[in-house]
Amino acid sequence: MKKIVFEENIYTYHIDFAGHVSNIVYIQWMEIGRLKFLEGAGLPIQEVVERLGLFPTLVKTEIRYLKQLFLGDKVRIEVWLSRLKHVSAIMEFRFYNGKGELTADVRQTGLFIDKESHQPKALDVRVREGFMPYLESETVRSNDAG
Repeated sequence: MKKIVFEENIYTYHIDFAGHVSNIVYIQWMEIGRLKFLEGAGLPIQEVVERLGLFPTLVKTEIRYLKQLFLGDKVRIEVWLSRLKHVSAIMEFRFYNGKGELTADVRQTGLFIDKESHQPKALDVRVREGFMPYLESETVRSNDAG
């Protein structure tokens, strides 16, 4: 299984009143990760919206924060799919600090919404094929304790 992996610097504007990265910044990094994921699957967001007529739409985000991130650190972000259905997908994110320690894990559920009808729309075979290299195997998922 392939993952999208990228790094982000932590800047002063990422820091909240408690002196660590604000929770909202994780949401922003996930947006970047979803866009990079679509590009990696050969489907830049403009193509998804204009050519395929789909709005990838989030319906649920579950975040488990494990360690804080601080100014001057770098965060490594990994993104992949743990489930792909006809009209929905579950995307996984893992965030690591500069020491390689897991700082947060995230699961987001999204739907593929038809641009015209605003109703869920099944992915066609070609689109699904682009996502398949990033899909976690059933064996790995069934052995996952969390």
